[in-house]
Amino acid sequence: MWSRVSGWSGAVIGAAMGIGLIAASASSTPAAAQSGAPAQAGKPRAVLELFTSQGCSSCPAADALFVRMARDPSLLVLTLPVDYWDYLGWKDTLAQPAFTQRQRAYAKTRGDGQIYTPQAIIGGAAHAVGSDLHAMDQVIAAGQPLPLDIAVSESGDRITLTISGSAQTGAIWLAPVSRLRTVPIQRGENRGRDGVYANVVRGLMRVGDWRGEAMTLELPRSLARPGDADTYAVLIHSEDGKIGRIIGAAKAPGF
Repeated sequence: MWSRVSGWSGAVIGAAMGIGLIAASASSTPAAAQSGAPAQAGKPRAVLELFTSQGCSSCPAADALFVRMARDPSLLVLTLPVDYWDYLGWKDTLAQPAFTQRQRAYAKTRGDGQIYTPQAIIGGAAHAVGSDLHAMDQVIAAGQPLPLDIAVSESGDRITLTISGSAQTGAIWLAPVSRLRTVPIQRGENRGRDGVYANVVRGLMRVGDWRGEAMTLELPRSLARPGDADTYAVLIHSEDGKIGRIIGAAKAPGF
């Protein structure tokens, strides 16, 4: 299913309480020599976001593929259900308007207007049909290692992000995640099917800014585990006033 959705209003930014920023001196760790090489421990070699919908008849194949891809520890795979197919007779139970806005923002940054499901965004820049493994593999293989290194640790009720590397300024985002969700779909184009989804994002919060120098950011652990979220990811987008290229990413411990 294809859709051109107009009227981008910007990505939703969540306000976060209890965030501490600590200046830190930290040396950069070497990046992987090639994007196809094994990633550093805890550092994904690629970030893939799947924009999908329970009301889209073309999406189950992509959903199943992303469940399989999520088992690859070198990838950070995220599912972001959108709400613009709800009018077809089934309201997506996992969709959030912020995800639709994020997909629109990517299309606006690229300038191509391509908004559809299932759509995979790779590295915050390129896109491909979410069920086309070959196309996604080609983009990953042609990509460069993420320039920023993010170490994530937890102690008590605090999360600590230690960020180092060399890159332009950026915006730091926290994405709470539910690792596996199964939804019985009762109406619409997928009526009678169970939708199975991996790493479903349950919120998006801008929690800080990367200013091009080593830093440590502290967050309350509760911020990363709202509702049914059982883990989280951290993304850093290059900061040019738009949602676009991802320059750093990390998974929570045990993710």
